[in-house]
Amino acid sequence: MDTEHDWITTPVTAELLRGALDVEHTERGVLPHRLPARARAQNTDGQLAMAESQPSGVRLAFRTRATAVALDTLPTKRDYVGAPPRPDGVYDLIVDGRPAGQGSVTGGNVVVIDMTAGTAEHRPGPAGTVRFTGLPDTDKDVEIWLPHNETTELIALRTDAPVEPARDPGRRVWLHHGSSISQGSDAGRPTGTWPALAATLGGVELINLGLGGSALLDPFTARTLRDTPADLISLKIGINVVNADLMRLRAFGPAVHGFLDTVRDGHPTTPLLVVSPLLCPIHEDTPGPCFPDFSGISEGRLRFVAMGDPAERASGKLTLRVIRDELSRIVKQRAADDPNLHYLDGRDLYGETDSAELPLPDDLHPDATTHRRIGERFARLAFTADGPFAAAPGVSL
Repeated sequence: MDTEHDWITTPVTAELLRGALDVEHTERGVLPHRLPARARAQNTDGQLAMAESQPSGVRLAFRTRATAVALDTLPTKRDYVGAPPRPDGVYDLIVDGRPAGQGSVTGGNVVVIDMTAGTAEHRPGPAGTVRFTGLPDTDKDVEIWLPHNETTELIALRTDAPVEPARDPGRRVWLHHGSSISQGSDAGRPTGTWPALAATLGGVELINLGLGGSALLDPFTARTLRDTPADLISLKIGINVVNADLMRLRAFGPAVHGFLDTVRDGHPTTPLLVVSPLLCPIHEDTPGPCFPDFSGISEGRLRFVAMGDPAERASGKLTLRVIRDELSRIVKQRAADDPNLHYLDGRDLYGETDSAELPLPDDLHPDATTHRRIGERFARLAFTADGPFAAAPGVSL
């Protein structure tokens, strides 16, 4: 037990969390979720269950004079058979809006995944603690951003001074839905995912529903977006539909309309931005499915390969070019009666020139440097004066 400080233990409650849509009470503490219980009950896919429990964009937010902060957690990590161990998830400390520290929790549960056999084994492990010391002895707003790629059960918050929930910052709430790229894919830290970077630059509060492998136009996701209070909404649609080989063009258009209809049921006039896929050369003209290539996994290299036949586009199979054309058509059609609906071509965030300079390391996901570029571009295109998410006149970003 750490005896260096006179710790005050504070149970983690929903009042201390931002970016989570549900909090599950466990034997040890709480588990933040990014989909509510009703949506989770309608899901049977293990990939989505894992992704939504990984707290991308979720952070503790409190006010305190504490100079030392410790967060006790039980992480659930992933190991892949035949591959080097993955690095521990990262916790980012933000004090009064500025980066102030970084840490990780070792140990925890481990899910051992054998991708060749299609199996997963859960191995229980011990809880751990991430600590931050040397904070200024003044009243301050503190945020601890949880790992974007590691399920994190929160046991207790310990400080050397009392804490209270952070004050409402009065910023607009941006609700974003997308794929693993939006969840954070290969970003190096939770505040380094492109939505987190864009939210910081845009001066908004982020709720990130980027769900790895699971931006699939699920009705329960649309209802979650419908029922979540938000001032701004964006939907990044396409890459998972292609690489999962989920549907044909005949089904895709009506599914997009239905998804937008549901969101609009709860947010009839909220600025709504539809974002088409970033450039992904393996899927621009080749349909899915997409499968991993394990040939370099022992050296820590994993690549993805598109397995479809480009000739199948004639029978309605989807590629990224087909999806961009269809999304652009749908938004143009609907915008005639919905002036708050907008379209952004994902290649304006990451396109041909970017691909030549910063190729996708595994042919599917951007790295940390590319996340920064995407986040900066999204902020410039969406949040500045001519963008669909521009602040009202007289409101500074």
